Amino acid sequence: MIETIKSSTRLMFHPPFTHYELDVAYDELFYPTGQPRPHYHALYQRLLELPAEELQRRQQAADLSFLHQGITFTVYGREEGTERIIPHDLLPRILTGAEWADIERGLSQRITALNMFLQDIYHEGRILADGVVPRDLIYSCRHYRREMRGLRVPRGIYISVVGTDLVRLADGSFAVLEDNLRVPSGVSYMLANRQVMKRVFPHLFSNYGVRPLDHYGQALLATLRALAPGHPDPTIVLLTPGVYNSAYYEHTFLARQMGIELVEGRDLLIHDNVVYMRTTAGLQRVDVIYRRVDDDFLDPLVFRPDSALGVAGLFNAYRAGNVALANAIGTGIADDKAVYAYVPAIIRYYLAEEPILPNVNTYLLSEEQQRQYVLEHLDELVVKAVGESGGYGMLIGPHSTAVEREEFRQRILAQPRNYIAQPTLALSRAPSFIDNRVEARHVDLRPYILYGEQVTIVPGGLTRVALRRGSLVVNSSQGGGSKDTWVLYE
Repeated sequence: MIETIKSSTRLMFHPPFTHYELDVAYDELFYPTGQPRPHYHALYQRLLELPAEELQRRQQAADLSFLHQGITFTVYGREEGTERIIPHDLLPRILTGAEWADIERGLSQRITALNMFLQDIYHEGRILADGVVPRDLIYSCRHYRREMRGLRVPRGIYISVVGTDLVRLADGSFAVLEDNLRVPSGVSYMLANRQVMKRVFPHLFSNYGVRPLDHYGQALLATLRALAPGHPDPTIVLLTPGVYNSAYYEHTFLARQMGIELVEGRDLLIHDNVVYMRTTAGLQRVDVIYRRVDDDFLDPLVFRPDSALGVAGLFNAYRAGNVALANAIGTGIADDKAVYAYVPAIIRYYLAEEPILPNVNTYLLSEEQQRQYVLEHLDELVVKAVGESGGYGMLIGPHSTAVEREEFRQRILAQPRNYIAQPTLALSRAPSFIDNRVEARHVDLRPYILYGEQVTIVPGGLTRVALRRGSLVVNSSQGGGSKDTWVLYE
């Protein structure tokens, strides 16, 4: 199921595909013989007809649109500046309706089981008592919140918004690389990519039979409304850390899409365990908070006392049932990369079903035998810090130096619980417009799952692309970009 990328083959393609190469990775556009897959055929033919100058003009039009909209992300720790326009690739990634149906069923199954898992570990703890998931793994997780023990969350829903990262393997199947349950980001880029593509390739888009995803904002709003604690017309706000946060553009975008207020901690106050928002007309009660602030910073009276991002007393209002938070506090335990290894067992335990979407094989470095194997094969594996994201805290063995491997060896020996390892995957490759020609680049896919009255998954997601030749890292903070994802009706 898993292969390391070793070699590539260049077939005799026509312009603009003359530099297109196939390797052991699954190619989204071409069969191994070089023939285009049926659902890509219309795009392939259109690209053959368009001169490189016209493709470049359309790429510039797309880039200009992103610039004018202010679609940016922030890279921390760079002296040359942090605010950047997210790179957008001109060519869409296309999925068939049958492929999407399998993905949708697998993601629905996964979010249902993970919600049941969170409900259980903060209450009865049956899965721990039965030894399916080790107690010490849960209680040693830095995202486990003892304050949530026995606390009943609105409607029993812990995770309302999830972004799950999928990869297509060399055999064409999809697998889950990781779950993002705390404050999953990137959905605004998914929506912005679609808006731009409609303008750049209007006729191609309209003729392709692409399923819409523009209703995501209203679907998210309906999901948040479903969490409201007993109010027929709830007031919902989006809580942002502020303008210096890496995803601030997304916060403003989503608040505008939903027609709700964008607030910072200083805009809210607590009185008698009720949350109020300061407005020009006076105080207004708040019923649901879509929070884009991490647990640690939500309430300085309970978590980090030095936080200026949250609201003093918010946790007491939450505990009293007077406000709903999406996602619930303490959900980060279910996207811990070590807990991830147990998700197939979690699905079997709660649902009595086999996982529809498999995990990637994962080594737990807290286990001595697995740790020893990883230390002996650091040059072949990918090592990840269990609590990091965005491509940080990661070693890609085949692309690493001896010094980097030794550094990670010492980190693992010092804190084995904080790391996991996985094989180096042959991520699928999709056509991308690079330097006035079409080349293959590695991609993943982050669909967004909503859980309110029902599970809702808009057809598509954020396809992230590693724009650097040979790179497997798709994160925008590490040189990656994004492209539109087309899910077809048939």
